[in-house]
Amino acid sequence: MKSRRQEAIVKLLQTQRIETQEELAEALRELGFRVTQATISRDIRAMHLMKVPSQEGGYQYAVPEQGGRIISDRLIRILRDSLIHVESAGHMVVVKTLSGSAGSAAEALDLLQLEEMLGSIAGDNTIFIVAKDQSAAEQIVEQIRKIMRQG
Repeated sequence: MKSRRQEAIVKLLQTQRIETQEELAEALRELGFRVTQATISRDIRAMHLMKVPSQEGGYQYAVPEQGGRIISDRLIRILRDSLIHVESAGHMVVVKTLSGSAGSAAEALDLLQLEEMLGSIAGDNTIFIVAKDQSAAEQIVEQIRKIMRQG
């Protein structure tokens, strides 16, 4: 049942603009699945779904491609469209984003799997990244600045 439901989620997200967990739950119910908000939340985590900017404005859920990895062009676009400023302090990196974009940008940075990055925490418009050491933090800053210059 779980795999069928998750396959249905993939199809829904590829064909519909779904912005909220409630919209996803309703679409699944229309397909005959019995789901709760907790089930949807677990599926979102397990499938590594992320919210990405939509062409109409706002954000919508997106499905990672190629076995859980999003194509890097899409990641770069998400980052380029939302990042404002980045700098390091010791082994920490602070990234400023547009308001409401830090979660999506942090997820995109996590999916890039930068070796120097141990993890990230996102607020509304700020991401804190922990690097292996000060040199790694400086490398992360340079990689993020390179992404910001693209386009």
